[in-house]
Amino acid sequence: MRLEKCWFCSSTVYPGHGIQFVRNDAKIFRFCRSKCHKNFKMKRNPRKVKWTKAYRRLRGKDMTQDATFEFERKRNRPERYDRNVTEQTLKAIPLITKIRHERQKKHITERQKGGKSMVRKSDAKELDQFIDMVPKQETENYVAKQKVLVSQLKTEENLMEE
Repeated sequence: MRLEKCWFCSSTVYPGHGIQFVRNDAKIFRFCRSKCHKNFKMKRNPRKVKWTKAYRRLRGKDMTQDATFEFERKRNRPERYDRNVTEQTLKAIPLITKIRHERQKKHITERQKGGKSMVRKSDAKELDQFIDMVPKQETENYVAKQKVLVSQLKTEENLMEE
């Protein structure tokens, strides 16, 4: 049983499913569903359509470089059947999927770390811009804290110069 990849969204196309389009130059395009086929006919770029794997990889949302992807790569060379090799391969598949899932979780958490600091910076910038909208009593505390921080930075710079 041969599992193909959709040309547009890179999902798996199982036997008997999907659409196959053959161009005049004998290039074969396989699509998992009519949605992908229609987008291909509209000449849309998969890297610009948000729900495709190509978009997610290009924007850094999915992992691109990982050793576990090597096992999934398509090989066109037939292998002689060996019972021991097949047995070892079937035992290794759950381990490889477990490793891949752990690495994907780590990738997601690493990707989300930068977002928190960006949100804090944007919140601070917004507060600085619209400080006059905050009640006066709260703004006095905020301005006092800023003055203390600035004075601490200046004293540290003076110490470093000496």
